[in-house]
Amino acid sequence: MNSDPSLLIYFFQAGVVVKAVMFLLLLASFVSWTLIFQRGQYLKQAKRLFSAFENQFWSGVDLAKLYHQYKSQRVEPDGIGRVFLAGYREFLRLRQQPTLDTEIAFQSMMRAMRIASTKTANQLELNLPILATIGSVSPYVGLFGTVWGIMTSFHALGNVQQASIAMVAPGISEALIATAMGLFAAIPAVVAYNRYTAEIDRLLIQYETFQDEFATLMQRQLLTQTVADEV
Repeated sequence: MNSDPSLLIYFFQAGVVVKAVMFLLLLASFVSWTLIFQRGQYLKQAKRLFSAFENQFWSGVDLAKLYHQYKSQRVEPDGIGRVFLAGYREFLRLRQQPTLDTEIAFQSMMRAMRIASTKTANQLELNLPILATIGSVSPYVGLFGTVWGIMTSFHALGNVQQASIAMVAPGISEALIATAMGLFAAIPAVVAYNRYTAEIDRLLIQYETFQDEFATLMQRQLLTQTVADEV
């Protein structure tokens, strides 16, 4: 066998099963890196949108104008914009009621924003289970290819009267490429999954903090309106 350690040489010299395993792992690695870049860009945009919205929200802008600004968009906004729309829409609905318990109003706005936040979380976590699956399964798929290749090498060795390490070593080295490819596919997927999960958790905590602050602010406005109506 050729001693050139080229991956293509190993691939073409491997058996059908090991070739299939290598191709599957190569495909998994391609999918993994595609999702890593796609999710990375999406999360970066989500954090940028939250930072911009938070600065605008606490700058003293008229919330009614901000609401109509987001509502007038052709596509429903992502991230914190969707949460704000849900909360303010519920606030406008509650404000039309003649009698209102402000505590019930607070819970109602929180519930509307939690629903919107859940939808946003689903978008943030989109395709992350695929990364988790690639990260957890790829090493075992590579190990299967390696075990199969070693079994094939030893089986062929059984038909030879005099065996030597020189005869079995090339086959084993070819089989071990499957394990290496499995790790190559798994490690970036696991690292990206852990990093993105932590970033999403931090972002969702920021969303929850905003929901509490926004609902409290709207509750005070409703309370002020109720007192004014009574007077």
